Amino acid sequence: MKKIRAAVIGTGNVGRFSVQALEAAEDFEIVGIVSRSGADNKPEELRRYTIVDHISKLTDVDVAILATPTRKVEEYAKECLALGINTVDSFDIHTEIYDLRNSLDAVAKSHGAVSIISAGWDPGSDSVVRALLEALAPKGISYSNFGPGRSMGHSVAVRAIAGVRDALSLTIPIGTGLHRRMVYVELEDGADFKAIEQAIKTDPYFVNDETHVIPVPCVDDLNDVGHSVNLTRKGVSGKTHNQLFEFNMQINNPALTAQVLVSVARATMKQKAGAYTMIEIPVIDLLAGEREALIRKLV
Repeated sequence: MKKIRAAVIGTGNVGRFSVQALEAAEDFEIVGIVSRSGADNKPEELRRYTIVDHISKLTDVDVAILATPTRKVEEYAKECLALGINTVDSFDIHTEIYDLRNSLDAVAKSHGAVSIISAGWDPGSDSVVRALLEALAPKGISYSNFGPGRSMGHSVAVRAIAGVRDALSLTIPIGTGLHRRMVYVELEDGADFKAIEQAIKTDPYFVNDETHVIPVPCVDDLNDVGHSVNLTRKGVSGKTHNQLFEFNMQINNPALTAQVLVSVARATMKQKAGAYTMIEIPVIDLLAGEREALIRKLV
């Protein structure tokens, strides 16, 4: 079996869990890791792999897993796609997904590559569940209730603000799809807390939610990468009312994000050139193994 040759861009939590998920997948091999610092300060668990500072320094890469901050996804994806390398990412600003898809679609098609975007667990696998629930009850209302748990995207966005040494953003579900953001910040010496609080509350990640910013001496004392979700749809099947569906999970956030990325990386090898979201991908394409055997097993 010819294995899929994958590279991981980024060595943070999602990057390291992506390496683990690739190691556990028999149909993949890891070509190398891309880190801004190159081979300097190579983490112990990555010492067996080639580490470079740019994707162009790796050869024969089929797909790149972008374990990068959301706001860097478009830049890195375009670099990879221009080299004919497929990409997957976990871009998580819901209101900007459609525009990103259109932006990457043209680049992917012009270089014969595939990009599957927003392929974490939400957006991503939860998007697939929401689509299925809407198919089961075409008329109705859906709610996505997240937490309590740590939001990686929100935490990264806060850590990017000048004066913030470290940050933890917890998502607290209020119900009916509404959330409270509890943001704990560890400040640099001399940082202006009020200015940082204002920057957080006006950031697109937070502007639509009730947000509380709390200074703490050490964020690491609070850190927990667990998260959870409850998806609910109440609606109408045909002309029959009062259909109620729920989907629940409790997870290690970066580990599940990484697993979805790896499964979707597999699916990039089965699509025509272009950019896609997960709801556009046949679910069977996420799975390893022969198609006929999977149909016999799962249908």
